[in-house]
Amino acid sequence: MAWKNADVVVIGGGIIGTAIAYFLSRQKIDVILLEKSGIASGSSGACDGAVVMQTKKPGVHLKLALESHALLSRMQDQLPIPIEYEKNGGLIVMETDDEKTAMKQFVEAQCQAGLDVELLDHKQLRALAPHLSDHLIGATYSPRDSKINPIALTLGFAMGAKQMGTEILTGTAVLDFEVEERQISAVVTTAGKIGTCTVVNATGVYASEIGRMLGIEIPIKPRRGQLLVTEARPGLLKPWLGSANYIAAKFNPQLAREGAGGVSIDQTQNGNLLIGATREFVGYDKRTTVEGLTQIASRAVRILPDLKHTHLIRAFAGLRPYTPDGLPILGKVGKIKGLIMAAGHEGDGIALSAITGKLISELVLEGKTDVALDSFNLKRFSTDTTQH
Repeated sequence: MAWKNADVVVIGGGIIGTAIAYFLSRQKIDVILLEKSGIASGSSGACDGAVVMQTKKPGVHLKLALESHALLSRMQDQLPIPIEYEKNGGLIVMETDDEKTAMKQFVEAQCQAGLDVELLDHKQLRALAPHLSDHLIGATYSPRDSKINPIALTLGFAMGAKQMGTEILTGTAVLDFEVEERQISAVVTTAGKIGTCTVVNATGVYASEIGRMLGIEIPIKPRRGQLLVTEARPGLLKPWLGSANYIAAKFNPQLAREGAGGVSIDQTQNGNLLIGATREFVGYDKRTTVEGLTQIASRAVRILPDLKHTHLIRAFAGLRPYTPDGLPILGKVGKIKGLIMAAGHEGDGIALSAITGKLISELVLEGKTDVALDSFNLKRFSTDTTQH
């Protein structure tokens, strides 16, 4: 006999799971959210707060990001706690002519896809961000890029969902599922059995473990990102900043395997700088390394020389849910009726949180979404070939 029952069980208390619970609860759906540890205790609590449009692949990926950005800009007034949303724009800086050539093509594709983005020359860049290194030859700039406090946003979604009726069970791990004729009927947890016909797998880097319980291969694996945190230096860098080879490392698995990568710098509201990041395949190891942190620091100082005179106060690492094509896995799973995927966002979880919550809510309620999710379905990896 079930300990509890729910219309929907959402597994995962990170930014994606809480966003889904929030949007479902707005539609009066009876939701139970399960989290094996605490809210925002995983990837969502170990990242910067950049809501960056420029890093999204032109096409449906960017389309979703733009829609999510519009939703997030309204969350400040809708969620029960401040989320520190700021629209300060974003820069992707270039150091070589080859990078400039590549980024010019990238910008053209983004403009065609509807993003406000432009190329800045050296002089324009220095006018916008005077503390940057003089050797930079230019940058791309988008006023759409924003910042948010990722922990506050995750807690805000969770608190908002709870206020509207979602039951949140932290410290509760999933052990197994009950499935009858390919239809989920219950989730077995460390606290008891929960009867439900619909489960959302929003467990990020652990999504493949949930899949294995159901005999499904989900090609998501953890990719570690190490970050540095400085003392407060208000006014040092207003826009979010990334380097052109940061974009290359994001989309080129070969560069990721070699440990290559650029730099990203995000200044918080109180002036601390979050500097990242490595992109390492080291399993579930969340330790920081001298080598990784040294690489980050050397890249950052090259871009922002004032960091030489800035104290570091801590370092940490988080795990990003990587997929082979850099896109999240969203939508129904054909092999198991009642199972919906919402994981694999890697570093895009914050930016895509609101639209993911909205779309998964639509899928649960209506069986379809306003935006076609075919490009994001698990079946693109040929691990889920049963039609639904």
